[in-house]
Amino acid sequence: MTAARTGALAAGTALALLLGLAVGASSIEETDDAAPGDVTAYGLDPSKIPPAYRQWVIRAGETCSAAPAALIAAQIEAESGWNPKARSPVGALGLSQFMPGTWATWGVDGDGDGKADPYSPPDAIMSQARYDCYLAGQVDGLPGDPTKLMLAAYNAGPGAVQEYRAIPPYPETQQYVVRITSLMAKYAAEDPDEEGGTFGRRIVAYARKQLGVAYSWGGGSVYGPTTGIAHGSETVGYDCSALTQYAVYHASGRKLMLPRSSQQQATQGKEVKTPQVGDLIAFQLNSASYDHIAIYIGGGEILHAPRTGKDVMIEPLSGYYTGKQHTIRRLG
Repeated sequence: MTAARTGALAAGTALALLLGLAVGASSIEETDDAAPGDVTAYGLDPSKIPPAYRQWVIRAGETCSAAPAALIAAQIEAESGWNPKARSPVGALGLSQFMPGTWATWGVDGDGDGKADPYSPPDAIMSQARYDCYLAGQVDGLPGDPTKLMLAAYNAGPGAVQEYRAIPPYPETQQYVVRITSLMAKYAAEDPDEEGGTFGRRIVAYARKQLGVAYSWGGGSVYGPTTGIAHGSETVGYDCSALTQYAVYHASGRKLMLPRSSQQQATQGKEVKTPQVGDLIAFQLNSASYDHIAIYIGGGEILHAPRTGKDVMIEPLSGYYTGKQHTIRRLG
């Protein structure tokens, strides 16, 4: 659990909610209320939620569209690892790590037992959703991704986001936003439209979801975009091999984990002469090294994270890439 920045925030932004969890005992009876048919209705894979908290995360995700259940779950994991008795060094309490002052304003009696208790998982989870929805309203209309702005407000306070009209330039807050958005993929339900296609088409479908995300050297993972390293250390995004790793991992039902580098990915699957939808195309830097990898999407086009300064995009395979030696790899 991390405390909101204090010295750098404008007056009135001290209202900062701090979340948390770690696997621990709960007073709630373990239930499994979510039937398989409920999965896509909530955008959530309920099997990823500890059973004791499942019904409350689902219910909290219905509070407003800005805070779906997968986001609620990701926040809880990031803050305290699902521990309902967590207490931070700065005094944040319970499953959702509310500071006492914030709880006094936003705490609700989620389970109807007559009291609002930050150590009660139903109360904490429902209060968390209530506060998320409030923050979404506070940053509504600002430029940028509304989910990321809401998360930034959760960590740094809504006043800081309003002041900068963007995610504030605080490393803690920027890392918080990246962590939550990355963790959301862990709890999200698979898209049934993608499950019905061939493996190659599913790879393309998942890659398409990342169009417009920035290139970040060393950035990205199977859970989504992250800050990179070296000249990518200040950019949240993917490099070429992280994008392919992400798409393949989710297209396979989170079963196939490609190696991290394009050099290693260039040896996966089997080599073919003519690309089909979903094949990987690795391009050579020299006779001994592959320095770039892309996904063939059909129609003579590739989808890839090209280089620093560019976003994940679709480009013709013709031109620069045709002039480079390459190998086509089929994974399924």
